[in-house]
Amino acid sequence: MRRLRIILGSAAATLGVVLALALAAGLWAYQGPGPATDGGATRVVLLRKGAGLTEIASTLERSGAIRSKSLFAAAAQITGAAKSLKAGEYEFKSRASMASILRDIRDGKIVIRQITIPEGMTSEVAVALLAARPDLTGVVPAPPEGSILPETYQYERNEDRAAVLKRMMDARDELLALLWANRQPGLPFKTPDEAVILASIVEKETGIASERPQVAAVFVNRLRQNMRLESDPTIIYGLNGGKPLGRGLKASEMAASNPYNTYQIPGLPPTAIANPGRAALAAVLDPPKTDYLFFVADGGGGHVFASTYEEHLKNVAKWRAVERQRAAAALQERAAELKAQ
Repeated sequence: MRRLRIILGSAAATLGVVLALALAAGLWAYQGPGPATDGGATRVVLLRKGAGLTEIASTLERSGAIRSKSLFAAAAQITGAAKSLKAGEYEFKSRASMASILRDIRDGKIVIRQITIPEGMTSEVAVALLAARPDLTGVVPAPPEGSILPETYQYERNEDRAAVLKRMMDARDELLALLWANRQPGLPFKTPDEAVILASIVEKETGIASERPQVAAVFVNRLRQNMRLESDPTIIYGLNGGKPLGRGLKASEMAASNPYNTYQIPGLPPTAIANPGRAALAAVLDPPKTDYLFFVADGGGGHVFASTYEEHLKNVAKWRAVERQRAAAALQERAAELKAQ
């Protein structure tokens, strides 16, 4: 019996040592450095939506992010993370530990991809930006002009373009509903769509955020007095869908019959001419109280505003003088270049 107790004690001790070594090895495999990548590059792993623990563990092992799918699955079960693993695209550093990988997937630290729609961009160009992203899927047609809110939007790899576009359109609808509900009383348009049309004109008339309220006030005052808007960007939209002309408008274009020619038609054009941003929409729905009816470029990138036609003519004369000076300077510079040759 004594010999048996010694043998059993020795076996238990040996088993304890083996278990301790196994536990230490498991902890090291879990918490220690993981597999290295070629050249230390970041490892990208895509976990499919709807994937369970077994598939996630297999994907990680197959990608080289972890050494043992069994150990990963066991760790996920023991830590309670198994029920909260999130699908998506992940980036793991070279030699990232299994513990940090499990933590990132539990916390959903997916790769954030972004696309920015600038203010004043047409719907056609916005959809072209979506189409140019190779990490998106699906095909979408251009939505109605003015139905997108220019912002920066997040998306995931392989997300459908239609889903991203819907977020852009939903964001515009939500903002417009809020601004319309709190609009200034007595505005000279009756529907949110008409507000968007006017905001798109404001957006294309100035790229300076601080000027948008004044530009909006000019157009609101003109509508109230049944004056034509006389906006160059509307003519350009009617000519080519809003693409830059690279030149000034011709007199024939300003006099031509065109449903977007606000030098010829009364009121608003039939649709928006671009996608206005938050500031332009807010300016149109709550314009400042002014008596401005005119504005023209000031030669410094902005505009100067006037309440009377006589004052406006003086401002136009100043702008024409600036244009002549610039043209003369350009000719002198060109002459100097030719002489130097």
